[in-house]
Amino acid sequence: MREYTIHRFTDWEHIEPLAIDQRLWCPEVDIEAWAQIAWEDDALRVRLTAREAHIRAVHTSPTSAPCEDSCLEFFLSPVEGDGRYMNIEFNPNACCYLGIGGAGELVRLLPERDWLRPQPFRTENGWGIEYRVPFELLRLFFPGFAPKPGDAMRANCFKCGDLTEVEHYFSWNPVISDTPNFHRPCDFGRMVFA
Repeated sequence: MREYTIHRFTDWEHIEPLAIDQRLWCPEVDIEAWAQIAWEDDALRVRLTAREAHIRAVHTSPTSAPCEDSCLEFFLSPVEGDGRYMNIEFNPNACCYLGIGGAGELVRLLPERDWLRPQPFRTENGWGIEYRVPFELLRLFFPGFAPKPGDAMRANCFKCGDLTEVEHYFSWNPVISDTPNFHRPCDFGRMVFA
């Protein structure tokens, strides 16, 4: 199991990236992705970036599937002993899938753009998304979430593109499944608040 330290946010230059480098269920593809996770007193800060030459950005509706496009995802299980998790998926248009999963079920939440405040960006050779996950939002589903230094949560970061020019799937922590399936909290890594 991989481990990552979540530092207090100052600026992105001082937040160590984690590599989303576990290639899954697909042939070799020339794509790289990484994540930076930080925290403030009232929110997690998430910045996901991909180096990707052939970007697909079709979906814009809040009820569409960003995972069909070029997509960057963050799944987190913030409370120890709670088998549920929140999944947050974005395409380059800031089209979002926000859901709560666990016990074999997945419930889609209609995204409240005011909650996450997504900021998509393009780079010279790819794209990325930056957003906040307010603790107030997490506490709606995980009332016991109140992180302090030394606390840990389980999480994973993903890069995928179901309908991109070359279908691809990557994760930070390895996923043990014969078929594409990111919804496996048993395969989440450990993230520790510093």
